[in-house]
Amino acid sequence: MAKHGKKYQEAAKLVNPDSFYEPLEALEAVKKTAVAKFDETVEVAVRLGVDPRKQDQAVRGVVVLPNGTGKSKRVLVFAKGEKAKEAEAAGADYVGDADMINKIQQGWFEFDVCVATPDMMSEVGKLGRLLGGKGLMPNPKAGTVTFDVTKAVQEIKAGKIEFRLDKAGQIHAPIGKVSFDADKLNENFRSLVEALLRAKPAAAKGVYLKSIAVSSTMGPSVRVNVQTFR
Repeated sequence: MAKHGKKYQEAAKLVNPDSFYEPLEALEAVKKTAVAKFDETVEVAVRLGVDPRKQDQAVRGVVVLPNGTGKSKRVLVFAKGEKAKEAEAAGADYVGDADMINKIQQGWFEFDVCVATPDMMSEVGKLGRLLGGKGLMPNPKAGTVTFDVTKAVQEIKAGKIEFRLDKAGQIHAPIGKVSFDADKLNENFRSLVEALLRAKPAAAKGVYLKSIAVSSTMGPSVRVNVQTFR
C-alpha cells in the first residue's frame, strides 16, 4: 500500500473518512486539503450501478462546465475551405487537412482535442491507431465530428469535457481547479452530475448513482452524500 507524506497525512485529518458531505461542504474540504504547491485539479469519481460489460448500459456524454475547467485546451480542427476559415475565426489553435494528418503521422501531438468536419473523416480515419490510442479520435457522440465547427471550438474553449464509463463501472472527470471559489466548483459539479443523470441508460436497473467522491490531484478523497441527487 502506498505511503503518503506528512502534508497529506495532516490534510487527511481534516476529513472524516466515515462521513458523507453535502456537495458544497465536500468541495470546501477539498480546497482545504489541497497540499501541493501547484494549482491542483479538482476531480470527481462516480460509481454507477451499471454493467460496463454490456453495450446497452454504456454511459458516455459531454457537458459544458459553466465555469470552465481552469485549463486552456489546444484545439486542432481538420477542415477545408470555408470551414477551415470558420475554425480559425472561432479560435482553433491549429487548422488543416492533409498537412496536419501528415504532421501527426510524423509524431506531432501538441494538441488536446480534435474536431473534424464529416467530409474529412475518411482521411482522419487513417490516424485511427495514433489518435484512438490517446483518446483523441473525433467522435460524433462527443460533438467533435460536425460541420458546426464554430460551436464545437467555442464549447471546448469554454470548458466542455467528455465523460465515459470505465471498465470498473466508474466515471472520472475534472471540474476545475482548487483556486476556484467553492460555489463555482459546486456549479460545475452539479452540471456534471445532471449530465450523468441524463445519460442514464434505459437498461440500467436499481440504484444508478452508487457513490460519489471528490478530491484534488494530490489530496485525500472526500465522500459526497449521494442522496442529494436521488
